[in-house]
Amino acid sequence: MLADALEHLVRGLVANPDDVAVSDLDRRRTRTLEVRVNPEDVGKVIGRQGRTAEALRTVIGALAGREQVRIDFVDVDRRPRRRY
Repeated sequence: MLADALEHLVRGLVANPDDVAVSDLDRRRTRTLEVRVNPEDVGKVIGRQGRTAEALRTVIGALAGREQVRIDFVDVDRRPRRRY
């Protein structure tokens, strides 16, 4: 539900809504929502001084209740980092 809500909000902000993808990952103690957008839209999602990203985190945090949720914003051209 949280991933769907976040995807809906981000699609409304960007110029390329078809490139938006939200992955729901369960980590050790927190749940991570990874948002991938077109490189042209990264600035729109993050906003000036991170205000838009912070607002998105606030809304999703309110929907999550007591559950710990982390939101990461990634552009689609970035290759995944290898973890060793």
